[in-house]
Amino acid sequence: MSQITTLTCPMCEHTATEIMPTDQCIYYYQCMECGSLLTPEPGDCCVFCSYASVPCPPAQARSGRP
Repeated sequence: MSQITTLTCPMCEHTATEIMPTDQCIYYYQCMECGSLLTPEPGDCCVFCSYASVPCPPAQARSGRP
């Protein structure tokens, strides 16, 4: 299970490498470049599932992803 991901802001396309928690979904994330407050897209559990290169660990576990 991967905990490191690259999050991309949909407003300014700034990227940030983040370490995702294994036991929770993160609903809010503030872009360090433009200050936008990101929230998940409809149907996603968290900002990582919406805007990151790897889905959050709980979603990885649900999908059986190693």
